[in-house]
Amino acid sequence: MSTKTPQRATVTAITARPNAQVLIVGGGINGIATFRDLALQGVDVVLVERNDYASGASAASSHMIHGGIRYLENGEFRLVRESVQERNGLIKIAPHYVKPLQTTMPVFSTFSGIMNAPLRMLTHKQRSTKERGALLIKIGMTIYDSFSRDGGSVPKHRFLTKKAALEDMPALNHDLQYTGTYFDASVHEPERLALDVLKDGITAGGGAGAQSTARAANYVEAIGTKNGGVLLRDRETGEEFVVSAEVVINASGPWTDLTNAAFGGETQYMGGTKGSHIVVDNPELLAATKGRELFFENSDGRIVLIYPLKGRVLIGTTDIDADPAKPTVCTEEEVDYFFELVRHVFPQIALHREQIVYRYSGIRPLPRHEDTAPGFVSRDYRIVETPIAGLPATAVLSLVGGKWTTFRALSAHLSTEATKRLGTRRSVDTAGMPIGGGKGFPTDETARATWIGAHRDGIDPAIVDRLLTRYGTRATVVIDVLVESGVEPLEADAELTRAEVGFFVTHEQAVHLSDVVLRRTNLAFVGGVTIELLTELADAMAGPAGWDHARRDAEVQDTLNVLREAHGVIVPLTASAV
Repeated sequence: MSTKTPQRATVTAITARPNAQVLIVGGGINGIATFRDLALQGVDVVLVERNDYASGASAASSHMIHGGIRYLENGEFRLVRESVQERNGLIKIAPHYVKPLQTTMPVFSTFSGIMNAPLRMLTHKQRSTKERGALLIKIGMTIYDSFSRDGGSVPKHRFLTKKAALEDMPALNHDLQYTGTYFDASVHEPERLALDVLKDGITAGGGAGAQSTARAANYVEAIGTKNGGVLLRDRETGEEFVVSAEVVINASGPWTDLTNAAFGGETQYMGGTKGSHIVVDNPELLAATKGRELFFENSDGRIVLIYPLKGRVLIGTTDIDADPAKPTVCTEEEVDYFFELVRHVFPQIALHREQIVYRYSGIRPLPRHEDTAPGFVSRDYRIVETPIAGLPATAVLSLVGGKWTTFRALSAHLSTEATKRLGTRRSVDTAGMPIGGGKGFPTDETARATWIGAHRDGIDPAIVDRLLTRYGTRATVVIDVLVESGVEPLEADAELTRAEVGFFVTHEQAVHLSDVVLRRTNLAFVGGVTIELLTELADAMAGPAGWDHARRDAEVQDTLNVLREAHGVIVPLTASAV
């Protein structure tokens, strides 16, 4: 970017007061949640993210909030118990984005895997060639149920024999012997949930500006140390500046070792694995799922999923060792793998590559695992104090591991460690505290209709309903924007308005067009991107973002490139080509 690009207000808030008690490097869900937790404790905290918020590992999830039933086989009972409890908690404190999800496991044998299970748990060095049978899965589901003791956030599991299972889901492979059905939860809008957590932190710190005790900026990277502080670079302007802090939290996920290397430290904490997904538009497959996630074992022993979401079907995921220094993409070999696993469960349903509307890939922030098989690498987390010569007066805490489901508990733990080093204690407990638009969110149709009627402020109820889905009860802020600016739907997508697109810039730190297409909305995920839509979105962003015609055109081209190279999406450049 040109150095003439004006400094963003979020960056100015940091450079105007370049010090804090805690500096967090990494704006994935765990860094953002820790930012929120510390802000709620009254700690002066700054967060920087080298790309957009929740655009790295946090954007490559399976959209699940789950206890991790398969982690029982790894012997990670503490993690499963915590995950189930956090899952139940998120259903209550973030009901606008986290919802119970009925999950069915097709089972093809009765006793298979019983003898191998203890060996797998003890050695973690092999993946069974025999699939897990009904007895083993039944035991796992019973243990899983036992960890949920909060009065029934989700129902207990049920097991069906073949006849009843096929009556329940007729499209399943008729070679199955049983199905086990239980409930986990899904997060329909993971990137928006992350933004909601971020906004909570900013609000707790007193709002925007240099005097706020909670300041955050995206597209700012940590590039080294200088004068006892962390050297940062604004990737939009090229400007470099130093921020000093008593505690630095390295929440870079898979890139934790690379961040420590930038600081001048050498660590080998991370050993992440690549996970890819595809999203397909196949009405037959969508109908066959009956609204449930299918969670099952493929022929190689890998636990995989087929999940109906937003009128499409999400299929994943792989588990392949990967280098975090290199970009990850979903390969054609992985697509073949996904097609094979669908055939295993729904043999009569044909998938074709032209039905893939989106694909994505990311690296899990797993600890270094040597010869442990990728599927057995712990999904738990730990916090490691890391000596950095260039930061002699600063405690550097490196987060190793972590996953979406446990972000609230993890952030409480990390916040506790940070406040200890500050000589203070956490005084605010986030357990049970509503997140953003989850506060007062109507959870049944009657309450929803009442809320819409009370808050519509003259706007079409259908529009308010969509806003409530997208933002939770924080939709009131967007409604105010629409009342002031007018409701002008986009021609290319009537479910978005020009004022709302501007809101992404002014209220949600959208810096690039790709931020809107990939993370502020579901447009790319569902295959809804056209050249007309990109152009119209860029026009709507141009005013609030201060873009000239050249920058607007560059944003459209950059987004086309990102969609093609990272997500396998080729956008036709003319309407006639659609």
